[in-house]
Amino acid sequence: MEIAIIFFIWIILLFLSVPVGFSLIIAGLLYFIIGDWNLVYSSGAQLIDGIDNFTLLAIPFFIFTGMLMNSSGITDRIFDFALSLVGHINGGMGHVNVTASLMFSGMSGSSLADAGGLGQLEIRTMRRAGYDDDYNGGLTAASAILSGIIPPSLNMIIYAAIANVSVASMFIAGLVPGLLVALSLYVAAYLLAKRRGYTVFERATLKAIGKDFLRAFWASLTPIIIIGGIFSGYFTPTEAAVVSSAYALFLGFVVYRELNLKKLYVTIADSMKLTGVVVLMLAAVEFFGQFIAREQVPILVADFFLGATENPIVLLLLIALLLLILGTFIEALALLVLVVPVLIPVVTSVGIDPIFFGVFVILCLMIGILTPPMGMALFVVSRVGDIPVGTMYRGVLPFLLPLFVVLIILIFVPEISIFLVDILN
Repeated sequence: MEIAIIFFIWIILLFLSVPVGFSLIIAGLLYFIIGDWNLVYSSGAQLIDGIDNFTLLAIPFFIFTGMLMNSSGITDRIFDFALSLVGHINGGMGHVNVTASLMFSGMSGSSLADAGGLGQLEIRTMRRAGYDDDYNGGLTAASAILSGIIPPSLNMIIYAAIANVSVASMFIAGLVPGLLVALSLYVAAYLLAKRRGYTVFERATLKAIGKDFLRAFWASLTPIIIIGGIFSGYFTPTEAAVVSSAYALFLGFVVYRELNLKKLYVTIADSMKLTGVVVLMLAAVEFFGQFIAREQVPILVADFFLGATENPIVLLLLIALLLLILGTFIEALALLVLVVPVLIPVVTSVGIDPIFFGVFVILCLMIGILTPPMGMALFVVSRVGDIPVGTMYRGVLPFLLPLFVVLIILIFVPEISIFLVDILN
């Protein structure tokens, strides 16, 4: 009975707009107050232990890198290069949108950073080209999820820390599924744009493409430095985050010269705010996890799922349904840190690879941030693009279908996410 009460209180707090981290701490405290007050002191140490992890040091630096990309002119150069490459294809601005997000995903690691930074530029340019706001907003939100799947994804870093798996392996495993997501969005953007008769841009000359490539060249090296450095063994994922921040500073101050001390101050402040939200959430989940562990919630969940089926595919379909439903109401990062510790014992007991499961969970959560009524990416794009939320709801629906197709493919062919891991490890 206590389990139901605590979870009910937590859900009520979320609906009252209490920040996720604080809602978890309040619910956890109520559990210990109801049970044994003396346990509050010992369990309170978990607030610190939850973030005492070297891997998690990558989070503030990747957040800082993404913020720097937005404030130092890098997003503009990436967008212009994408425009010269694919702007002439039917549905041109849609393909530019996906291509720019695909390139940016290898730098920022955050879907919401993509939606909030690059998204504003994408929507503004698509409007000028005569594209409708439902198309602009829906595709911009959908393409932003690439940053949550393609390395260096913050979600994968956090999953690796929680599930005790290799960050590098998670990065490798996310490559092919991420490219499949991009391909599915290309197809959807093409078909919808063709049906609506949207205009395309004139094919860029090789000289123009070369010029835009040179403008974006130094920025495009960022994912090569990050991923190449990790895979070659020159530095760990955490060290890669520091290197990427230093490189972004170099680009902003020395190469592009669009970053100044005032912009840097604002960027640092914004990065600290976002980092504080993430770190508080991780610490709160570790504290709340004491309640979950004491009430043996993982065992109850395992009994429920395994009582229904031990077939891996059916189990993944059930988990996907659960995550997609919860993801419409709960922020993706909060859901990630809540469900992974509970579900990992369940899936490993039936032989599901934890690396594959991480990619699967993250894809489910990325779809969740696009799903009405509470999809976080929809609200971010609505705000930065000045698009009504109702228009966002209508616009994202055509782009959800191809994402579900990719999810189904991943469930039935898990090898597409782990075959590179087996080759490179």
